[in-house]
Amino acid sequence: MGSFAKNMILCHANITMSRRDNHHPRPQQAVHPPEEKPRMTTRRWALLVAVLAGSGMPGLWRPPPPAQAQSWGTHSFVKEKYFQPGLTPEEAAARIRQTAEGMREIRHMLDTMSWRFVLFYVRLKGAYLDSDLKNAMATVPEARRKSYVKIANELVDNMAELDRYVRSPKVYESYLYYEKTLKSLDELIATMA
Repeated sequence: MGSFAKNMILCHANITMSRRDNHHPRPQQAVHPPEEKPRMTTRRWALLVAVLAGSGMPGLWRPPPPAQAQSWGTHSFVKEKYFQPGLTPEEAAARIRQTAEGMREIRHMLDTMSWRFVLFYVRLKGAYLDSDLKNAMATVPEARRKSYVKIANELVDNMAELDRYVRSPKVYESYLYYEKTLKSLDELIATMA
């Protein structure tokens, strides 16, 4: 056998040995530092808090003091609904005025057809508006209450239609009910004054 044939056989043997090693890798052991402790995950922490809060141990969990909570409503993560604190009639009327200003400011969202943001804002304000209209009726003089109720019903209907057309989305109808909602809000504020 010549030197060329011997080199080819040796080369072939090296290739098959290296292929076998690649198909059956040796298991590697993970190296962890001994001083590192596993951290508590968010789920475990949430479960621990839920268990302690529901176990009837009043000393372990306390609600935030009322001074830190917003007076115009906060999001409740326990019930997944909006918490609506009892507002005075004056505060309800102020929030209706704030809603009217906010509805005017979302005009650029309608112009750019940002339907998701408009829908979110209309639904958020619609959720608060129901209780605000009832509370603010105490500030309206007795002689104007019938017109207040009529305008308030029109406002609720217009906001529901605005929600419907923004959800579809239909541009012309959305603008139409947006203008009707603004008009109803202006009339309602004039009635409360």
